[in-house]
Amino acid sequence: MTDHKFKHKLYIIIFGTHTKAGWAFDVALIIAILMSLTVLVVHSLPNVAVEWGGTLEKLEYAFTALFTIEYLLRLYCSPKPKAYAKSFYGVVDLLSILPTYLALLFPSASFMGVLRLLRVMRIFRVLKLVRYLKDSNILLRSLLMAKRKILVFFSCVAILVTIFGSLIFVIEGPENGFTSIPQSIYWAIVTITTVGYGDLVPATPLGKAIASLTMLLGYSILAVPTGIITAELNNEMHAHRNLVKCPNCSQSGHESDALFCKHCGSELAEPDKRIINPDE
Repeated sequence: MTDHKFKHKLYIIIFGTHTKAGWAFDVALIIAILMSLTVLVVHSLPNVAVEWGGTLEKLEYAFTALFTIEYLLRLYCSPKPKAYAKSFYGVVDLLSILPTYLALLFPSASFMGVLRLLRVMRIFRVLKLVRYLKDSNILLRSLLMAKRKILVFFSCVAILVTIFGSLIFVIEGPENGFTSIPQSIYWAIVTITTVGYGDLVPATPLGKAIASLTMLLGYSILAVPTGIITAELNNEMHAHRNLVKCPNCSQSGHESDALFCKHCGSELAEPDKRIINPDE
């Protein structure tokens, strides 16, 4: 029974923010995450790594040990350890400490240290920012609704860059840097997206004409996916507004965070307590 009480108190401190101990734990964790990220970023500087490499590595080991203890405590006090371990943030917590151990066991895996930057994602949970990211679901659903149109669009773009790449390869040839069709397709992609690295440049008048046409086409192409996503986003936002109904006059069309009905002035349910009817 005592162990159960201890787990419950530990759970409130680690997973909750409504107590002073929980607030202090979250603040300390944020500071530790930011400091560990600073150490990781600074360690990537060649001059600093040469002079302070040993100290920075010791600090990284200390932060990894600290986050390992925190991860184990979360598993210990969680009512459903397996569910936590398989959750999104549980995986992020594990990936934030795993690269250090892999680098110790397998020196060739030191490149995986960049995964430690995932620690920054833990701040979202600590600050409970996820509750403010509900609108991101609207954007995600809009992208999913537009995926078929976007797929067709990119298929057309792939055909266009293949055609323009093949044309520029025939017109310019290897003597002007267009040594193969894949290389020429790369030039077409860079040109049609208006990036323009300048590593490949057509030299003949006809090649320049093709390049000009590709550039002008690029400006019009960039507007297509924007229009598709904007239209789907507008539809999704309209549907989302229609889900919020007034309990007094039953009128819909309210914003998701509206507090009062815009038709009769009656108070709406709190945003977090609204029941959305899936049949609508």
